[in-house]
Amino acid sequence: MKEFYADSNGYTEPIPQFYRKAEKQLNRANTKKSKKYRKGVKQSKNYHKARVRYARKHLRVSRQRQEYCKGVAYCVIQSNDLVAYEDLNVKGMVKNRKLAKSINDAGWSTFRQWLEYFGHKYGKATVAVPPHHTSQICSNCGAVVKKSLSTRTHICECGYSEDRDVNAAIKILARGLNTLGHSGIYAWGETPSWAVGVSLSSNGDSLNQELPHF
Repeated sequence: MKEFYADSNGYTEPIPQFYRKAEKQLNRANTKKSKKYRKGVKQSKNYHKARVRYARKHLRVSRQRQEYCKGVAYCVIQSNDLVAYEDLNVKGMVKNRKLAKSINDAGWSTFRQWLEYFGHKYGKATVAVPPHHTSQICSNCGAVVKKSLSTRTHICECGYSEDRDVNAAIKILARGLNTLGHSGIYAWGETPSWAVGVSLSSNGDSLNQELPHF
């Protein structure tokens, strides 16, 4: 995955990959911690120091992801009166072993929580819409153009050609406009996920096989 999200205006936000960039340091710190571990006996002070250093490195990555998601969500909300996004099943997405690490590293669930929070705070509409077939339907004519995940360009028989994720984002916006005002969406004072028990202090460990589209 190369982009954090794609929007209907053609803009793509690059994905920061905080965990990927810190992975070597994390593995090195974990190795040092493991070497100091002694099974069946009281652990030494050096082991506990190594364990704390390892935990602090993970905490730093978590906080970086949290602040990034918060900052991007704030900018998106301030720049738009309506934000429509895919209602992604992140828990199901991380079951894909090939993509689980990248999905967790992106922090899409945390991003969504901040979107809903800022939308509620600043009176902006945030709409979660079903993600089904958004990448397969042409945003220009509505025809179904089947494509594999590796095909990143949408090309339709009607002559319309666009980046796969941008095409999907346009469809997401259209669905958001159609569903605005219906029950089950987070818009204009509706209770968002952050207000019903979801903590915004989450480390953002979550993702799926598609980029989130707006």
